[in-house]
Amino acid sequence: MRITGNIIAVLPAQSGVSARTGNPWKIQTYVLETVEQYPKKIPFEVFGEDRIAQFNILPNEQNVTIEFDIEGSEYNGKWYVKLRCYNVVRNNR
Repeated sequence: MRITGNIIAVLPAQSGVSARTGNPWKIQTYVLETVEQYPKKIPFEVFGEDRIAQFNILPNEQNVTIEFDIEGSEYNGKWYVKLRCYNVVRNNR
C-alpha cells in the first residue's frame, strides 16, 4: 500500500537485542499527515538501522510517499496494528 503526505513528527529511535536471536535491532516511528480536506495523521515505522539511515526521513519533509505493509500483533489479549514502511519516495525531487 502507499500513501502521500507531509512528515510532521520524527520520534526517537528505539533499539534493543532480540531475546530469540540475540541480534541487535532498531526501529523508528514517524508521523505522516495527509493533504486533503480532512487531513489524517498516520504513524508508521521503519525497522532496521540500515533502512532508517537509507530513508533519512526528516521532520517537516513535504510531499513524501511511503510504501508500507500492514501488520497485526496480539499482546495480553489486545490486538495492535502497525504500518511497516519498506520504501520512501520524495515527490518534489
